[in-house]
Amino acid sequence: MSADQPTVLVVEDELAQREVLAYNLEAEGFRVSKAASGDEALLLVDEDSPDIIVLDWMMPNLSGIEVCRRLKTRPDTRSIPIIMLSARSEEVDKVRGLETGADDYVVKPYSVVELMARVRTQLRRVRPATVGIRLEFDDIILDSETHKVSRGSHSLKLGPTEFRLLSTFMEKPGRVWSREQLLDRVWGRDIYVDTRTVDVHIGRLRKALTQHGGNDPVRTVRGAGYALG
Repeated sequence: MSADQPTVLVVEDELAQREVLAYNLEAEGFRVSKAASGDEALLLVDEDSPDIIVLDWMMPNLSGIEVCRRLKTRPDTRSIPIIMLSARSEEVDKVRGLETGADDYVVKPYSVVELMARVRTQLRRVRPATVGIRLEFDDIILDSETHKVSRGSHSLKLGPTEFRLLSTFMEKPGRVWSREQLLDRVWGRDIYVDTRTVDVHIGRLRKALTQHGGNDPVRTVRGAGYALG
């Protein structure tokens, strides 16, 4: 699977439920990582930060609600959307889950179709390019559905790597991305690429964005990485 596909971490201690969720998410085009416990989930988040987490409340040892609380109190993970799954249907339980930081709350048994829709809704906030939303930054427009980029009145020709780089930047303008973070997001963790390769493709992206004039919107942050704007 390509590196720009959003990653969903499924945290569920029941094997059958975990596999059904993973199967359906992969069928929808997501990359899926799986955890059978709260402790394993925290380790996976540190190893490979997911774009969204589907998290079961009732798990032995470390509950989903505690996993949620820990992740939402950490600056580096608090922005990851969490969809809480629970057999608890009382309003007080929903409120507790949401107040702990969950972005959505789904009661078991749930419709898989509805859950997929909720996953996409959360992804629209954090990775809009992956769900076909058009992105705009100043006079640059990126249409992820048609795979086209324009600046002002000009269409721009970008290679696939430069397109993914620009998508990453445009989803979070102003955010500084390190070379390692860009490697993980654009090339993927399973592929070994030298960090200097990032610089080469950044150079190509800059050339493409300024081929018809205009300022270079990609900013180099010395010792940190790159940002858009």
